[in-house]
Amino acid sequence: MTDVTVPVLGESITEATLGEWLKQPGDLVKADEPIASLETDKVSVEVPSPVAGVMGDHLVKVGDTVSVGAVIATVGEGGAAAAPASAPAAPAPATNGSQTGPSEQVREVEAAALSPSVRRAVLEHGVDPATVQGTGKDGRITKEDVVAAASSKPATPAPAPAASPVAAATPSGGRKEERVRMTRLRQTIATRLKDAQNTAALLTTFNDVDMTAVMEARAKYKDLFEKKHGVRLGFMGFFVKAAVMALKDIPSVNASIEGDEIVYHDYADISVAVSAPQGLVVPVIRDAQDLSVAGIEKTIGDFGKRAKDGTLKMEEMKGGTFTISNGGVFGSLMSTPIINPPQSAVLGLHRIEERPVVRDGQIVIRPMMYLALSYDHRLIDGREAVTFLVALKNAIEDPTRLLIDL
Repeated sequence: MTDVTVPVLGESITEATLGEWLKQPGDLVKADEPIASLETDKVSVEVPSPVAGVMGDHLVKVGDTVSVGAVIATVGEGGAAAAPASAPAAPAPATNGSQTGPSEQVREVEAAALSPSVRRAVLEHGVDPATVQGTGKDGRITKEDVVAAASSKPATPAPAPAASPVAAATPSGGRKEERVRMTRLRQTIATRLKDAQNTAALLTTFNDVDMTAVMEARAKYKDLFEKKHGVRLGFMGFFVKAAVMALKDIPSVNASIEGDEIVYHDYADISVAVSAPQGLVVPVIRDAQDLSVAGIEKTIGDFGKRAKDGTLKMEEMKGGTFTISNGGVFGSLMSTPIINPPQSAVLGLHRIEERPVVRDGQIVIRPMMYLALSYDHRLIDGREAVTFLVALKNAIEDPTRLLIDL
């Protein structure tokens, strides 16, 4: 048997939480095939099998904390040669006409290593996982895949549930609770956000921006842009470029406090919040001041794809000097974001909605967005925060400024 150990997770990271077993005891595995998923403070990391063979015992449980180098499982070598030449014959159908229930269906596809949330969804929706097309990494089934399959399944009369002691003990319409252990990522997020509130003198200032010019430019050039650069033209490219310009004008917004010193950066490493299955992650666009809008959009698109696949690297989450968070994609109208220490400011973007505004003495309808800048008042004065937002607003409302650096 060959031991499976926790790999090196990155600088200063010494432990992780076992998030999911991707292979069960007795499953055939290939060399370097992922067999488990670990959750660190920042990202999920897959543990590969060191050899080809048969999955042995799980030595730790889902939710356990494991250290770098610890043995978490075993793999028996040479299992492929002992594999049966053909799949066992399917059991004969029951003569009483009964059908295989969801719990039996889950057992039949146990080799697919369904996660606990997916197993729960299969049982709740009565979906046969063997018929679900997985969209997760390596074709694995996600909870969303199960829900989608359930919604597309034609309605059929549900069989009467068999009586059971548990069901009989549960009162009709009774309230239920479920306790789920916090992931390491969620624990870290909670700790860091609370630390930010306890340490920084947080303040938020607001402005709004007319998105007419950017929306017109995007509508006019989006097809040509995608054809030339192979990526869609979104709004984040404009906002990152505008933020970089504003950071050059107001360097304190791009600075940080270390002890009794202020550290000013002559570069802009922009952290962008992107959605991942385990929650929001914040990879960093390095040297954004040197990138074009196309380069920014390509980087963000790559981050989004790899966040969904769980393949972002930990070093890609470190070292940002300023953060942009776009709550508008979820429908948020206004918020007060919390800074990501040791950064001193975060820009919150929100949904675009048509509102009446006054232009040249006339009331007109414009696509407007609220902007929110939360900042550490120990370092950034109110005047600087407002000036930053005004510079950003001017660049978005007149995108030509992005070309001539005004």
